[in-house]
Amino acid sequence: MTDAQWDLITPLLPEPNSGGRPEKHPRREIVNAILYMVRSGCPWRYLPTDLPPWQTVYWYFQQWEQAGVTEALLRELRIKARRQDGRDDEPSAGIIDSQSVKGADTVGRDSRGYDAGKKVNGRKRFIITDTTGLLVTVAVMAASRQDGDGAKTALLSAYLTTPIRHVFADQGFAGRLVDWVRDTLRTTLEIVRKPADQRGFSVIARRWVVERTLAWLTACRRLARDYERDPKVSEAVICWAAIAGMARRLTRTGPARRQARIVCD
Repeated sequence: MTDAQWDLITPLLPEPNSGGRPEKHPRREIVNAILYMVRSGCPWRYLPTDLPPWQTVYWYFQQWEQAGVTEALLRELRIKARRQDGRDDEPSAGIIDSQSVKGADTVGRDSRGYDAGKKVNGRKRFIITDTTGLLVTVAVMAASRQDGDGAKTALLSAYLTTPIRHVFADQGFAGRLVDWVRDTLRTTLEIVRKPADQRGFSVIARRWVVERTLAWLTACRRLARDYERDPKVSEAVICWAAIAGMARRLTRTGPARRQARIVCD
């Protein structure tokens, strides 16, 4: 984490407890260790020795998740990113999509399933982003859940925490879910369908934004498949991946450039 990225995150972390002995490890190193785990995909116990002990890092990870710190970080960085783009603080429209990923042997039977459509045995992630691709909410459950049923958790969370009242989705979310969203959440679920004459690959309006976000997230090796025993931990890891992406976006001084190829004679 760069100095500029740390300056964004440090004001949003809770103050250390006033009583007892002072904290042994700097907060910045704790955050660096969490982001290292997310990006590299290593188990907690395999964190490098130049970072704080994995037990300490995992303790902070759990404490911050239970205290709502992770969610607050995600929200505040999203607001800053939207302000940087000249948008309102909170989105009024969102985009939903799902992603099925294989589950590792650490994923128990009670929270895993088989997605017959994608031929995947594991879990399914439902995410809602704003119209620029910034993560709003995420829900993780067994891959056997149908899109129309599993999406309700993510849509309800977005309804309770944001003013989003118009959501774009692909045709996998069509059917009774559209009526449920309209009647229960007073929200419009607009199905964006492929053109009837489309042949081969083509970028589809609105839907490409959330699909790009899923690609951003799965660039983190910890999210290449699901390793977590608890789906709530999976959701927290996804949020940390989005936090890292937003921090880079806010501190970027110019367009991203591919590293020049080095040719050896």
